[in-house]
Amino acid sequence: MVKSSAARKLSEIESPPRLKRVGFGDGPPPVRPNLPVLNNARLAVIMMLAAELMFFAGLIGAFLVFRLSATVWPPPFQPRLPLGVTGVNSLILLFSALTMHWAVGAAAAGTAHKLFCNLSITALLGALFLLIQGYEWVRLVHFGLTTSSSVYGGLFYALIGAHGVHVFGGLIWLLAVCWQAQRGRFAKRNFIGVQTARMYWTFVVALWPVLYGLVYLY
Repeated sequence: MVKSSAARKLSEIESPPRLKRVGFGDGPPPVRPNLPVLNNARLAVIMMLAAELMFFAGLIGAFLVFRLSATVWPPPFQPRLPLGVTGVNSLILLFSALTMHWAVGAAAAGTAHKLFCNLSITALLGALFLLIQGYEWVRLVHFGLTTSSSVYGGLFYALIGAHGVHVFGGLIWLLAVCWQAQRGRFAKRNFIGVQTARMYWTFVVALWPVLYGLVYLY
């Protein structure tokens, strides 16, 4: 018994027990997918909006230079801007941001009918905003406010006209997203097209109160 016990201890010293290699016996560990932090479509829209922001910052800077250097603003014999109608029109555009938010919520919930309805309402509100703005511009031109009448007129149409062009571009974007929503292109977990459209539309809507305050009220 003594010899066998001594032999067993000697064998354990010569060949120590093997350590269990955790995680290597059943193959390699699972690999986590390398998902991007930001979707490529969102990143592209963010870069575009950054460029648009610099563009409008330049226009606003030019407006402020002429506005602060002028002794009388608006210049004499120039028609006054329609504050009341444009104020109501501003509320229409601001409400379209809310309907666009509802559209994203409907897309996240997977309710295609509500998504299409909210997108359509947003597009209608954007079109109504442009129609009212266009009607006011026609009246201002009739009253003598043109791009060549004064620096005041040139700056007005540069700022407000540039914003109108961006609203028109956003309207086309919304119509394209509406068409895709009607065809069932967006799923509950894949509605990046609606999200990017909201990013652009939110930028257009958020920019308008700044322009309205500077051009119409300041």
